[in-house]
This record gives sequence, C-alpha cells and structure tokens, in this order.
Amino acid sequence: MELRRRPLELLGRVRAECGQLGRFRMLDRDVVLMSGPRAQEAFFRATDEQLDPQPTSNELMRPIFGEGVVYDLPPERRRQTLRTPALRDDNLRPSAEIIAEETARMFAGLGDRGEMDLLEFTTELTIYTSSACLIGREFREHLGPEFARAYHELERGTDAVGFLNSSLDTRAFRIRDQARERLVEMIERVIADRRNSGGGHEDMLAALLAMNKEGKPRFSTAQITGILVSTMFAGHHTSSATSAWTLIELLRNPHEMECVQEELVALYADGREVSYQALREMPRLENSIKETLRLHPPLIMLLRTALEDFVYEGATITKGSLVAASPAISHRDPDCFAEPMSFDPDRYAEPRQEDRRQPWAWIPFGGGSHRCLGANFATMQLKAIFSVLLRSYEFELTAPPETYSDDCTRMVVLPRQPCPVRYRRSRMASN
Repeated sequence: MELRRRPLELLGRVRAECGQLGRFRMLDRDVVLMSGPRAQEAFFRATDEQLDPQPTSNELMRPIFGEGVVYDLPPERRRQTLRTPALRDDNLRPSAEIIAEETARMFAGLGDRGEMDLLEFTTELTIYTSSACLIGREFREHLGPEFARAYHELERGTDAVGFLNSSLDTRAFRIRDQARERLVEMIERVIADRRNSGGGHEDMLAALLAMNKEGKPRFSTAQITGILVSTMFAGHHTSSATSAWTLIELLRNPHEMECVQEELVALYADGREVSYQALREMPRLENSIKETLRLHPPLIMLLRTALEDFVYEGATITKGSLVAASPAISHRDPDCFAEPMSFDPDRYAEPRQEDRRQPWAWIPFGGGSHRCLGANFATMQLKAIFSVLLRSYEFELTAPPETYSDDCTRMVVLPRQPCPVRYRRSRMASN
C-alpha cells in the first residue's frame, strides 16, 4: 500500500537505508531496487535472458494494448512490432511541420483569453499530434475530444499492482476497461467508414486493414485498436505530461521563461517556419525540457523479472525476483545532480553537462536495448509545440506555484488535477 500511495517516499527510503541494492515486498513478490549510476548501468545492460521486461510489462499493459499485441508476443515479434518505421529519424523530419500545424489548430479554438486545465489541453493536443505523425493524418481527422478523454483514462490505468495482477476489481482498472471498450467502439466506426468509402487511404490503419491471412483479415478490431494505441503510447505518454510540466516550471521560474522566449524570438525572427532543422537550434528550450524530465520523469519505476540468478558486485538477486530501477530516485541523487530539487536547465550546458558526466543517472527514457523508442519523437514534439505555444500565448498560473504537484498514484506520472492556467494571446501573435 505504501508503494501505491507514497511511492517516492518508499523508494527513497529503500535507497537511503539499503544503498545500491535494496529489497521490498510488492504483494507476494520480492522487488530489488537497483539505484545509483553503477547499479543502473548493470540493470540496463543486462540481457533479456537475465532480466526480462516481458512478464511484468505484459501483465500491466495487456489490458491497455490488448491480447496478441506488443508485450503479449514472443520476444522477436515484440521487437519487430515496437520498431515502428514512423519513429525512424528520416521519417521524423516532416513531423515538425505537422505538429506545428496541429498546435496552431488547437489554439484556433481558444480565443484571445481564458482559463483551462493545462493537462486536459496537452492531453488532447498530443493525441492529435501523435496520431497525425505516427499513424496518419487521415486517421487523425476522425479523432475528437471524446477519443482523447478515453485514451487519457486508459493511460491512467497503470496502477502499480497491475505489474502483478491487472485483473483485480479496482476503480482504476474498471475505468481503464471501460475506456478501452469506448476506444474499440470509436475505432470500429472509423473502420466502418473506411470500408464504406472504398480504398485510397494511405495511413497505418489502411495498412492494417489490408493485411490478410489465408483470405481473412489478419487482425480483429480489438487487435487493431491495440496496435494503434501502442503506437500512440510511444509518442504520447511522455509528451502530454512533460509539455504541461515544462510550462509550469517555466512559469515558476520567470528568468528561465524569459531566456526561452528570447531564444525563440531570435530563431524565428527571419520569418522561418517551424521545421526539423529549426528544432535543432534551440538549446535553451531543449535544456528546459531535459530538466523537466529530470524533475518529473513520466515513469516512477522500470521493472524486469530475473530469469536466472543475477549477480551484481558479489550480491545475488535470486531467480524469480522482480528487479527495478527508478528514474525518479536517480534524478534526485545529490551525488549526480547539484541541488537536485532546483529547476536548473544550465546543468546540461557546458561545462557542467551533468547528464553526461554520469550517463546512467539521467534516465527518463530508460537505457540500453530497452531505451524508449519514442524518445527522439517526444523531444522533437515538445520543442515543436513550444515553438508555437510560447509565441502565440502568454500564460500564468492561477493557483499558488507550490500547489502544482505530481500524481504518483499511477506508474505513468501526470500533473495532479485540477491543473489550472490562465492564457491570453501574446503581443507577438497579435502583431
């Protein structure tokens, strides 16, 4: 229960009391937390034959992605599925313009001023940007706020107990299952529209519908839903939370906000459009995003199952144990990050470069062979969103800055709601 209610306190206590290796219980299983750069390097460099993510990840994610999809596949087929061509660097280049267009499209409905829940806004926005880039713009045109809400509820069904038993009758899992049913219904309508309209579509959904096996459709609607959801998951679960937190941290730190805005004004002063190349020329914004990911990593804990006895510096982690690394605990290590609770984007600039000095300490996307395949897309997506957002509107927090906090009751960490901000069209946009 402590892990579910106060996970950071528990994991921090394991690190403080036990050092690099510490054991705690999760229901009826031992979990060994490997913390600190050396231990985390061993964790991430371990082979799948030693520490395998499939058993725990499959139990947690099967109800979200569905049966026969991603983690519910043999290892080689799983790796092939996760290597979606949409995430290759050469395919990311046109995504910058698409993300900028989708962001401007969302802003078109905001008006000149108002208030909003920031997480609801970024959740809907990143559903549109991720689906348009990773699945296709035709599919994105079928989506609306209802789809974004259902996806958000599905994503929140990542209670820690799901690593061991995702079928328990809990409120989070009931909401998760109802959300998935709604997503299947919505995608069924899209598929019906496609079949009624005939061919001519050229997105991922069209490719999935065209696949046959022995003269019959290869995938059911439920499986297609799982494939589409898992594809969006690579580009969404980081971006929705991190875009909200980046804005909150910049508003909490006005000097950093001013520096980022000056960088964007200078970069786009010649009238250039948002592009893949432009996104490579904004180190201040990139460092602010990196610092946000350090303070608010999307995943509290990464879990593997020890398929054999695993030895680390003379200590044996027994076969069958769950083995964990925690980005949240690593990112608060004062031996790796000076004043770790401070928002300080300069820590990534020369000569400090704290993320490179101990490369296994900054791990918001994991590491090794299982490093998040959507990491490059997520970073590009965030920079493209802020290229438009900070030149279009001015924002202010409507609650005391210290009241904005992480909701750590799920493994995918989001800002706690309500997450209110006030906005008004910026003078730059008006001019």
